[in-house]
Amino acid sequence: MNQLQRVSRSTILNRLLRSSLAVVCLALGATALISGCASTPAEPQSMRDPQADFSAYKTFAWNAETSSGNAGQPVSVVDGYIRTAIATELTRKGYAEAAAGTTPDLRVEYEAVKAEKVKNNPFRVGIGVGSYGSNAGGSVGVSSPSVKNVEEGTLVVHVIDPARNTEVWRGTASRELGKGNVEPAVVQTVVADLLSDFPARGGQP
Repeated sequence: MNQLQRVSRSTILNRLLRSSLAVVCLALGATALISGCASTPAEPQSMRDPQADFSAYKTFAWNAETSSGNAGQPVSVVDGYIRTAIATELTRKGYAEAAAGTTPDLRVEYEAVKAEKVKNNPFRVGIGVGSYGSNAGGSVGVSSPSVKNVEEGTLVVHVIDPARNTEVWRGTASRELGKGNVEPAVVQTVVADLLSDFPARGGQP
């Protein structure tokens, strides 16, 4: 192999290396762009009665007649997950579940519903690497927007002061549902987000 051939091959290898690095950087940039444009769960929404004195509330109980499902019906597996998650968060915030037969300071009820919605993906980016020795080291293709139907679950929690017969706090959170079964850990995460700004007692977080 003469010197000219060695230089030519070295030049091609250097071009390929620079092109490959450029494609990798482009891929990383495109990934970051897609991540930034991807839909993220909406922030939970809440409302609070400004006249409610949460420092006076200590206990809570379920409003069995109006919580998810009809009165007298057995509690479903998902309802069990929701109740456990809500009780865990309220306990962490300093409230105690009222003993059976006693009147609680707060009654908790909730609604869990799911519905289909249209999801629009802004665009997709495809990245390819050119063949060895070609002038172009890579290529990028951008596809048109895609639309699909997804299921979204919404959880609404109502907290009522039975003495005043008034709702003192309400929170709502929505999440896109996957194809599998609802997992307790997922429910706990959603409920924790939903109740994040529920007033705590005694300096609890």
